[in-house]
Amino acid sequence: MSKHKGMSEGGSPAGRWHDRLRAERPFDIAAQKTGATPGTLDKETAEEEFEGTNRSLSKLQEKLFAESLHGGKRSVLIVLQGMDTAGKGGVVKRVVGSVDPQGISHRAFKRPTEEELSHPFLWRIEKALPTPGHIGVFDRSHYEDVLVPKVHKSLSDDEIAARYALINDWETKLVEGGTAVIKVFLNLGYAEQKNRLLRRLERSDKHWKFNPGDVDDRALWPLFQDAYQAAINATNTDVAPWHVVPADNKWYSALAVQQLLDETLRSFELTWPEPDYDVDEQRARLMGT
Repeated sequence: MSKHKGMSEGGSPAGRWHDRLRAERPFDIAAQKTGATPGTLDKETAEEEFEGTNRSLSKLQEKLFAESLHGGKRSVLIVLQGMDTAGKGGVVKRVVGSVDPQGISHRAFKRPTEEELSHPFLWRIEKALPTPGHIGVFDRSHYEDVLVPKVHKSLSDDEIAARYALINDWETKLVEGGTAVIKVFLNLGYAEQKNRLLRRLERSDKHWKFNPGDVDDRALWPLFQDAYQAAINATNTDVAPWHVVPADNKWYSALAVQQLLDETLRSFELTWPEPDYDVDEQRARLMGT
């Protein structure tokens, strides 16, 4: 794979947000501060930076799409993982809401269907990958197929380890094929999750978002934390590294993911494709009509 300016030695995009949020090796989830806001001073400053980047992000996405119409193969895949109420949906709305929806593909992965279970676990994921010129967003992803089985012990440790290896190989091939993979763990605090669930119960217009199963999963919080730590440590590769975003402040989560996307697109060094026709000739033809 050819490296662009702004790319690290491993092939993943480099930049102040990528470097700042990249998961350490080894990753220790207990050492993370879920209410931290590294890289910005306050909400007001963050909103100013967010709005400034919004104006340029749309143009970058348009260049990516235009490139694909002239043979370009590059795309971006944002993988969002996190506990219930971590803010995955809100991040999607804010970050990709400023770009042309024609250039976006979004998929929220739920419990696998019977048909999906009859295939290898990556089968349904491959069907949802972004095509050239597009930014794809996964709200949950193939990582559910290692996190949930580990917590509920539906697969053995050896089977889960085999899936980690398959994921690493698969993501490497994605990157080599032109898809930049941005993996984000929205790291929500235990107390903040409780507050968010309570707010859903206190507002009638949010009752539809409440799932009684979320309370059941809170009893499994330590197991899910262990599962996330294990998955991140096993799949935090150079070509598709994990980024850990403190998620107690929604405004910070949105800014962080936006900046990761912006840095990734800038690392492509996108340019407008050259026309395959003579501009002056076509102008003269048009003026004659």
